[in-house]
Amino acid sequence: MNLYSSSVYRVAIIGASGFTGAELLRLCAGHPHLEVAVATGDSMAGTAVADLYPSLAASYGDTEFVPYDDATVDGCDLAFLGLPHGASQALVPELRGQVKHIVDLAADFRLDDPSLYPRWYGNDHLAPDLLDEFVYGLPELFRDSVSGAELIAAPGCYVTSSALALAPLVAAGLVEPTGIIVDAASGVSGAGRAPKSNTTFCAVDEDFTAYELLNHRHTPEIEMAVSRHAGQPVQVLFTPHLAPMNRGILATCYARPIGVPTTADALAVLHDAYGAEPFVVVSERSPSTKATLGSNSVHLTARVDERTGWVIVIAALDNLVKGASGQAVQCANLALGLDEPTGLPVSGLHP
Repeated sequence: MNLYSSSVYRVAIIGASGFTGAELLRLCAGHPHLEVAVATGDSMAGTAVADLYPSLAASYGDTEFVPYDDATVDGCDLAFLGLPHGASQALVPELRGQVKHIVDLAADFRLDDPSLYPRWYGNDHLAPDLLDEFVYGLPELFRDSVSGAELIAAPGCYVTSSALALAPLVAAGLVEPTGIIVDAASGVSGAGRAPKSNTTFCAVDEDFTAYELLNHRHTPEIEMAVSRHAGQPVQVLFTPHLAPMNRGILATCYARPIGVPTTADALAVLHDAYGAEPFVVVSERSPSTKATLGSNSVHLTARVDERTGWVIVIAALDNLVKGASGQAVQCANLALGLDEPTGLPVSGLHP
C-alpha cells in the first residue's frame, strides 16, 4: 500500500441523493485523497446538496445534484454507485472504460450465480457475463481480491454483520455449516430515503416487526460469503426485523457446535481472525448498535451455551457506514492503493 500518498483521486457518486449517497458525500469530505467531482441524483437534480442534507452544508456549499448523462464520469478515477437494485446492471457496461474503478453498493453484481437473481430478485440479470469480473468487497474476508480491483461489489449491512460473525467459526470447524439461524434487526434508514407506508414515523415508532419471512433476498448472499470464506457449503435461515431506530444493525446468529467448544474457544477464534483488523472489535461485551453509530467498525462477541447446545455470535454495526458507504470507501482505498483505514472513523458517537 502507498501509505504516504499525496495523490487526490476524483470520484463520481452516482445516486448521491439517497442515504448511502449522502453518507458517501460525508465520508469523502473528510478523506484526504478523494475529491467528489460530481454527485448525481436524477430525482433531485438542481437541488442543492445543503438543502436536502443541511448536515453537509459546510462541506459542499452550493454544490447541486445533477442528472446522470454519458459525460458524468469524464475525468474521474473512480465511481461509486449508490443506486436502487437493478439500475447498476444497465449502467456498468457503459461505465467500463470510462472510469478505471467502480464500486457498486447495490446487490447487482454480488452473487456469482446468475440463476439466483430471478429466484431471489424476480428478474433475470441484464449483464451476467460481468458477474465473474466483479470481486466481492468485504475486505476482512476477501482483502487480496479487493486490492487493486477495478470492479467491486460491496456487500450491505445484513450480509456484512452476519458473514463477519459466522465465517471464522465455520472456517475453524467450530460450528456446523448447516442449520444456522440469523436473526437481524435494522434501523429504518436501511429502507432508503424514499417514503414508504411501512417506514413512516407512525408506522415504525414503538413497533418491532419481522418481514420477508423465509425469502429475504440477502439469504443466498450470506450463504455465498460464508461458504466462500469457509470453503464449504453453508445453509442459513435468515429473518430480518425492522427496529424503531435511525441507524444500526444487530445480528444474532445461532449455530450448532462441532465437538464441545467453550465460550473461550469461540472468542479465541474471533480474536485470531480479526486481531489485526482496524474495523473489528471482539470482546465479551454484548454489542450495541449505539456504540457503532457513525463508525466503520463492527463489534462482535460469542457465547457457547452448554445447556441448550447452541453457539451464539452477535454483531453490531452502523448500516450506513460499515454496512454501506464506509465499506465502499474502505474498498476504494484498497483499489486505489491507499492505506485501508484512510478517511474512515473507527469510533462511534455517544451520546
